[in-house]
Amino acid sequence: MPEKVLEEFSVKRLEVLDENANLDGEMEPQLSEEQLVGMYRSMLLARAGDERMLKLQRQGRIGTFGPSNGQEACVVGAATAMGENDWFVPAFRELGGRLVRGENLASQMVYYNGFEEGTVRPDGDGRMLPTSVIVGAQTLHGVGIAYAMKYRKEKAAVVVFLGDGATSQGDFHEAMNFAAVWQVPVVFFCQNNQWAISIPRAKQTKSNTIAQKAIAYGMPGVQVDGNDILATYAATKEALERAYEGNGPTLIEGVTYRLTMHTTADDPKKYRTEDEVEIWRAREPLIRFRKYLENKGFWNDERQSAIDEEIKKQVDEAVQEFESQTEFKPDAPFDHVFGTSHEIIEEQRQEFLAKIAKEADNG
Repeated sequence: MPEKVLEEFSVKRLEVLDENANLDGEMEPQLSEEQLVGMYRSMLLARAGDERMLKLQRQGRIGTFGPSNGQEACVVGAATAMGENDWFVPAFRELGGRLVRGENLASQMVYYNGFEEGTVRPDGDGRMLPTSVIVGAQTLHGVGIAYAMKYRKEKAAVVVFLGDGATSQGDFHEAMNFAAVWQVPVVFFCQNNQWAISIPRAKQTKSNTIAQKAIAYGMPGVQVDGNDILATYAATKEALERAYEGNGPTLIEGVTYRLTMHTTADDPKKYRTEDEVEIWRAREPLIRFRKYLENKGFWNDERQSAIDEEIKKQVDEAVQEFESQTEFKPDAPFDHVFGTSHEIIEEQRQEFLAKIAKEADNG
């Protein structure tokens, strides 16, 4: 018997604004000046906050964190497309999106100084999960939330962020399979920044794209220029509308690049070249989007100077707020090992507190 072609597939790529700020007018999302300027401001704030936290870490004033420098368009575009009732499920490189969703920059500094109190929102949860350091684990959390939303018949969705390295984890594939089989309202947004710590994209998968991994699970998949905020917004908006209508999950691959280190415990010069970094620096999102705003008549040097000063003040205030918080309970982790008190845990608590007291006495 002759072989039969059962299915044929293709993977599409979406670009609206290229690295030289050339615009595809037919693909341009219809956004107001206020919305566009707001997106730009969010990216600028994320970049400024990121750079300030790097300085704080080098000064020993916060702990290790993962910079998002260069990837702002992925998360800000996606977060801007989200509705108020949608759930934001991050990995650990989504600062810009967290700010869009209403998180205080000072909270991120508190968290990266080792205090879980930094994950607590004073105005409620904002339908946003805390940072997930375990690679890929948040994909399962997001699908679980989406399943619950479908069960409750909520017209809302979940956006789960992950890196290209997470696609090599079993959690990712289990989450994709469950999401597709049960047609839950979830959008998987993979920030393909070319490197999973020191492992290049070529050693993560033989697939030509990460987007095509959606095919195996029976869901739509699309690749976007992850440094084009108009493309990330448009792709996420379309995927969310599909989810709202009960048409299940989508996988979006945002092709981007982290311009700095994986985390502040990492030295990227040991595994990638400066020439590669400079190629991607020319493609970064802030430069092209400013040109786009200027071409539309929404931006000029005067407005740039004003917003730079405004953001600097905001970041300074966030640092001051962060460093003024000194009343955190040092033994709080012991409260959450079990739901009730346990003799051995209490012994460990007292040993811990005694050690702190001794260190204080010794200066």
